[in-house]
Amino acid sequence: MFFALGRWCARRPVRVLAVWAAVVIAVVAAVALHGRVTTEAVVIPGSDSQAARDAAETLPGPPSGNQPIVLHTTPDGPELTSSTARRAVEEAAADVAKADHVVAVATPYGPSGGAAMSADGHTAYLSVGLDVTGRDITPEISEAVLSAAEPARRAGIEVTAGGDLAAAVDKRSTAHSELIGLAAAAVILFLTLRRILAAGLPLLVGVLGLVVSLSVIGLVGHLLDMPSSGATIAAMIGLGVGIDYTLFCLTRFRALLAQGHEVPEAVGHTTASAGKAAAFAGCAVAAALAGLALGGLPLLHALALAPGIAVLVAVLAALTLLPALLALLGHRLGHRTGGRRERRWAQARLAATRPAPGPADPPASPASPAVRSAPTGSEHVEDDIEDSEGAADATEPAHARARRFAAHVADRPWRYLLASLVLLAVLAAPAAQLTFGQLDAGDKAAGTASRTAYEQLAEAFGPGANGPVQVTETLPTAAEGPSDHRVAPVTEALARTPGIEAVGPARISPDGRTVLWQVTPTTGPGDRRTVALVEHLRGTTLPEATAGTGAVTHVGGPTAAQADLNARLADRMPVIIAAVVLVAGLLLLLAFRAPVVAAKAAAMNLISVAASYGVLTAVFQWGWGADLLGLDGPVPIPGYVPLLMFAVLFGLSMDYEVFLLTAVRESYLRHRDNRRAVVEGLTGTAGIISSAALIMLCVFLSYLLSEDPVVKMFGIGLAAAVALDATVVRGLLVPTSMVLLGSRNWWLPAWLDRILPRVDIEGTPTPAPRPRAHPAKPAPQLPEPAAGSRADRLPTS
Repeated sequence: MFFALGRWCARRPVRVLAVWAAVVIAVVAAVALHGRVTTEAVVIPGSDSQAARDAAETLPGPPSGNQPIVLHTTPDGPELTSSTARRAVEEAAADVAKADHVVAVATPYGPSGGAAMSADGHTAYLSVGLDVTGRDITPEISEAVLSAAEPARRAGIEVTAGGDLAAAVDKRSTAHSELIGLAAAAVILFLTLRRILAAGLPLLVGVLGLVVSLSVIGLVGHLLDMPSSGATIAAMIGLGVGIDYTLFCLTRFRALLAQGHEVPEAVGHTTASAGKAAAFAGCAVAAALAGLALGGLPLLHALALAPGIAVLVAVLAALTLLPALLALLGHRLGHRTGGRRERRWAQARLAATRPAPGPADPPASPASPAVRSAPTGSEHVEDDIEDSEGAADATEPAHARARRFAAHVADRPWRYLLASLVLLAVLAAPAAQLTFGQLDAGDKAAGTASRTAYEQLAEAFGPGANGPVQVTETLPTAAEGPSDHRVAPVTEALARTPGIEAVGPARISPDGRTVLWQVTPTTGPGDRRTVALVEHLRGTTLPEATAGTGAVTHVGGPTAAQADLNARLADRMPVIIAAVVLVAGLLLLLAFRAPVVAAKAAAMNLISVAASYGVLTAVFQWGWGADLLGLDGPVPIPGYVPLLMFAVLFGLSMDYEVFLLTAVRESYLRHRDNRRAVVEGLTGTAGIISSAALIMLCVFLSYLLSEDPVVKMFGIGLAAAVALDATVVRGLLVPTSMVLLGSRNWWLPAWLDRILPRVDIEGTPTPAPRPRAHPAKPAPQLPEPAAGSRADRLPTS
């Protein structure tokens, strides 16, 4: 199927490119018409905070809630209570009320605005209500509201948006990160492929896939709550795997061209081998992300869906768009030829991969380089090619270094296995202290609207002003008013609770059955003491205040919602991890039909993820090097970050696992020598995996320029994991463990062999190209292999 797909696209390249062009134009136009929608709202079905939020919606109010616009003057500036400042603020409020989507504006001078003016008179805020929800507040809406407050600015008052208005203002494009990642990838690709056209092809496919996936994700945001970090993570993953998958396929295509295959056949065989492996690896990433659905949280669904879309688009591009481009560019993508060194290296590589001649096989031509049969046992693979006719000059230096390194590691398996495990254990040690926390606007980058508004409000009204707690009470019958015997005791109990700075007046719904209190804690929304306050209210204060009344109380607000989210994630994390590991192990078992290999790969992926968790904990939770990342110090790690990282990393780790094990298994099926297969597999994939990992590393690290701490966390965590996976795990742990296990790597019980479907991840063995007939001579006749010789036997699993 994959061969037929690749050849079909190669024979109809213009048609395929026209379809892709139409898709790109369609999705970009749809985004231009409808826009991208993101939201930071967290919905936690069945949680206490969600129940409080649902109850609060029964009270009248604008769909957006009250969004603050912070007004501030310096200590030596005019007080906002002065007549001049008051006139300017009221004029600004009147203009803001006329802005599009604004339905209500409350000033600090009104009857209910006394709490919105600081004691020193230098900080206050307008409460703005809009006719759209927080998720629908766009940067354009926010800018229009802020522009309307120009009269206050003319009076020397600093005006800053807060809440969702600030979040919309702070939404900045990550295009600079993508450009830096692409520039670094371009350099690596050119150094790897040595041709500008060949180096540009993975970039073109990666960018087109990125445009399509980000547009689709932006449109999906209209249907479900999509956090802004979801699109950024999708861009990181999609760009990395898009370039990597194209690089793997392009390398295979160039090798087939060098062997003499015609372009359409080379494209078909590329899709049937490297393309199939890329599809399998991409599906493994998607399957790992799908495991997050077990969390039962819309946030996890969105965060899994975004990178999942990007990965699947990258796979689709590798299977359709890339074959069409390969067919059009053809030999212009091949290796530079003509040099004596290049020809001799290619001849030696091809000769080294042929099976040893059988007793009845025809002798080698005297004109060809002398090639011995591949050694077995303790003989080294580097002795495969004899040094006759200057064969030392025929070996490419990078390939020779990789071969020597692979043989060196294979000869000392225990030494490198133990050293690798010790290194990973040291890196993973901090992960034992990983705890889930909550980020707030105070953790944003300095100079952003969210951070500025947060600091000004915290200094003027206390840190709790940035994260009020909502308490709701649902009554069996309608309340008579705030003095109702079921309402007043709750108000008094809240006022007496330690950790509460202020309690707003009780608000009662029109039907009298729902009561809402706005509670200001003494601590900020990201402070653990605020979480402890929420737990105390739920467990002690409210049950005691409502005992015997039949009322049902709930505690909500940003801090309560994040606490519920982290608790839900901690509860579901073991199930999600077990499911992802099980699915990954089953996929590897189907691919390689080797239970030991599948179990070992899953275990090593866990070790790699644990090491990346350790790096994440040390950098962000402990603050090691945080200042180098533009952070002021340690920041809490939200619970969804390690969980999403786990799914992404487990999927990405399988990319390199599949490509490495595919090469090892192909070699093992040729000669059934496990050690030699490990060395040959590591040698053959070292360069391409290193280049692919380096590209992925540059892409991930480029996102450290983002001002969002969550994006920085993913950048550091993913970069650390890829670096460790491509070097320590794939370069040392996998080969040494496979050498030590020997033939047990490929053990397969007979009963399992009977029930396992045959996936054939390696693809159909590529046949040798047909010799071209000379114009003046008949085509040479190849001798038929003798019965029973190696030439007429195909390897089987």
